[in-house]
Amino acid sequence: MTSKFLFAAASGVVAIAMSSTALAQTAPAAAPAAPAITHGAPIAGVCIFSSQRAVGSSAVGKAVDARLKTIIAQVNAELTGERTTLDNEAKALDAKKATLDQGALEQQAAGLQVKANAWQRKGQLRQKEVEATEQKALSRVYQELDPAIKQVYQQRTCGILVDRESVLLANPAMDITDAVVVALDARIKTLTFDRERLDQPAAGAQALTPTKK
Repeated sequence: MTSKFLFAAASGVVAIAMSSTALAQTAPAAAPAAPAITHGAPIAGVCIFSSQRAVGSSAVGKAVDARLKTIIAQVNAELTGERTTLDNEAKALDAKKATLDQGALEQQAAGLQVKANAWQRKGQLRQKEVEATEQKALSRVYQELDPAIKQVYQQRTCGILVDRESVLLANPAMDITDAVVVALDARIKTLTFDRERLDQPAAGAQALTPTKK
């Protein structure tokens, strides 16, 4: 038994990435300018709203996005540092395998394999923790978004509110998203939170702390 397999296992990079469609802002590919569209008159009582754009462009949405990126960078730094240590141990074992008897080599390789497996489990745990952190933060944002939507809905005397993502084209005058962002920004601007710790009792987790204006 040699440490080549262990070296390969310890060399894998664990990448943590946000998957939230509410915060992700993907730039569209460059395309020829489309001809201007002439819309019909706004339909009285019909309003359109994009929750994705509202969260992504709001002050609190941007703050959550920035904080999550910081947490992800910290997680990747932790995992990368431990991976480097495993890499070095695997290389050292490879370098001295010619001087070890088979029993000693297998014993040390088995110990390194245990460490590599633990590292991989930690990577999976950190992935789940980041996802749980994101979900909790966005849940808090949507709690504040709901009353902001209702506030603007009433101000604009809407009779029905349509999801912008389900509408192909519509008169921009019926879109209340920007007004909702203003109302949301007036309610909350940021959140203070740390990474969720799934290997600790729930009571020990730090609650999200909203910061108002």
